[in-house]
Amino acid sequence: MVHSSVMAQDFSDIDSVQNIEEVTVYGRRNVPSVIPAQTLAGAELKKLSSNSVADAIRYFSGVQIKDYGGIGGLKTVNIRSMGSQHVGVFYDGIQLGNAQNGQIDLGRFSLDNMEAVSIYNGQKSSMLQSAKDYASAGSIYMRTRTPYFDGDKNNNLDVGFKTGSFGTANPSVLWEHRFNDKISSSVSAEYLYTTGRYKFSYSKVDGYDTTEVRRNGDVSALRAEAALFGTLNDGRWRVKTYFYDSERGYPGASVREEPGKFKNEDRQWDRNFFVQGSFNKTVASFYNVMVNAKYAYDYLRYMSDPRLDVSTMFVDNRYRQQECYLSAANEFTLFKWWSLNLAADYQYNTLDADLNEFVYPRRNTVLAAAATSFNVGGLMLQGSLLYTFVRDRTDIGGATAGDKHEYTPSVIAKYKPFKKHDFNIRAFYKRIFRMPTLNDLYYTFIGNKYLKPEYTTQYNAGFFYSREFKRSFQYLEVQADAYFNQVEDKIIATPTSNQFQWTMLNLGYVEIRGIDAVVQTTWLFGGKVQMNTRFSYTYQKAQDFTDKNSPYYGSQIPYIPWHSGSAVIGLGYRGWGLNYSFIYTGERYESVANIPENYAQPWYTHDMSLSKTFNIGKVRLRATGEINNIFNQQYEVVQCYPMPGTNFKIKINVMI
Repeated sequence: MVHSSVMAQDFSDIDSVQNIEEVTVYGRRNVPSVIPAQTLAGAELKKLSSNSVADAIRYFSGVQIKDYGGIGGLKTVNIRSMGSQHVGVFYDGIQLGNAQNGQIDLGRFSLDNMEAVSIYNGQKSSMLQSAKDYASAGSIYMRTRTPYFDGDKNNNLDVGFKTGSFGTANPSVLWEHRFNDKISSSVSAEYLYTTGRYKFSYSKVDGYDTTEVRRNGDVSALRAEAALFGTLNDGRWRVKTYFYDSERGYPGASVREEPGKFKNEDRQWDRNFFVQGSFNKTVASFYNVMVNAKYAYDYLRYMSDPRLDVSTMFVDNRYRQQECYLSAANEFTLFKWWSLNLAADYQYNTLDADLNEFVYPRRNTVLAAAATSFNVGGLMLQGSLLYTFVRDRTDIGGATAGDKHEYTPSVIAKYKPFKKHDFNIRAFYKRIFRMPTLNDLYYTFIGNKYLKPEYTTQYNAGFFYSREFKRSFQYLEVQADAYFNQVEDKIIATPTSNQFQWTMLNLGYVEIRGIDAVVQTTWLFGGKVQMNTRFSYTYQKAQDFTDKNSPYYGSQIPYIPWHSGSAVIGLGYRGWGLNYSFIYTGERYESVANIPENYAQPWYTHDMSLSKTFNIGKVRLRATGEINNIFNQQYEVVQCYPMPGTNFKIKINVMI
């Protein structure tokens, strides 16, 4: 029995998404991914007590989220301890870029219009994909909703409103329209306002000594998207525009300057726009083609005023990035058991900033990938080779880093030893690198044009097992993987003659050993009560072997817990839904110096939600109440950035 929550699925070849959140579909589940993958989709994604994509992926194994303090803080993801800049983030199949610092703030992507969120270690195992899909050590794929219309219906309307703690007001609207059988459209908009104010307990070495209010965490953000979807004979296309505009305060570190005062008044303004298109067609029985194109413009203003916060120096900088991207992928099916993919991408990036002596870098990137797949009996083998060429140019002569060109391979294998049992053994090897960002190379007084790329080598072995049962216990899915990663020439920042001038160097070497495991089940009691469960666990030993002379040689790297996990339990009965979720992060250290002064206590949160769907004529109404961090645990994901205690949220959606 298949439900609307689908795990470990590659959605890249689906041309429409069926909205089946209130329907049970009978049949086999999807073929497991060749490479370790996890997906939250459909109704299961909506049930989570999550505001953004960053909140949702906390439930995946092998993932660490760096959250700098509640709703307004920056949120980045780290997969298997390789660093956030080794994570490729894809939005409807095309990568989101940030040539400036290589980080994507996942906190700005709402779940309101999201159909599925997936994480892949290494790369997707799909053959028809762009060269960019091969170019990251790990990837996050966000897939937004594709219109689906029942019967003769030509319009879908979903109007929602959320409110709750921190003065939150969050209205949203989604309108889908069908022009004819081949063309449809989608328009969505969402506005978020929150004060971001919440109480927290401030801790010193000798224990909690005061309670304060987290300030300067307000957010005012507008998101708007519009898309056209079309189908052709043996093909499909889509065009999407995206706009995001926000002003937020960065709460900063809660370091007390004087009794009772916690100051931080940094402000940030963001304006992000992109338009992207994708075309996919089966030209012949042996040949598929996919073309992607994108233009993006990003504006960021960051201000820190010492008149408001004496601990900072005055900063009021503006950054503007532009990106042009074009990709073509070609899949050739030579035999039923043998296929090839040839893909080529071109990307052009510019960065402007009002910094003194800024060199105004421009980056040209060319990627070419050749991949092949063999599927004989129960054995599937895939191999790929990625070529990357990078050429930078600057306005100041002699400031440009040299051209970079690299070949990086990957090999993937899956074996199904038993025809009658859905049990698969899988393994992969991947060598990949990341280019230094434009900040790493060219930031005034800090950049180092002689930096080398940062390399990762990944080894993975694991299994996937699933089985359906014809009784109350209806479905079981288990997957587990053991892995070993190496990060070489890690780029780090070190101070120079004073604390205001730093430089970037290749110094780091890290080894990561870990285990990821996920167990999912489906139950049906009395033919009416449905229960879905999902449990994940991660063990990681991530050691810094940079300096053999250091007393902390071989220590656990900062903020990586040895043990972490999550649990989600959902119950459904006649339109009612009760969902419980639990997240645990074990003990860790806040510095490579693994000493008692840097020890961080484990933290965990319990969240719960209750929803009910009503049908009133042709109108469907869904009401949801959430309570998060039920036991009001005081905790920090990052040192001195306290997280919210107990909070609540109420959501109302009207669907026509």
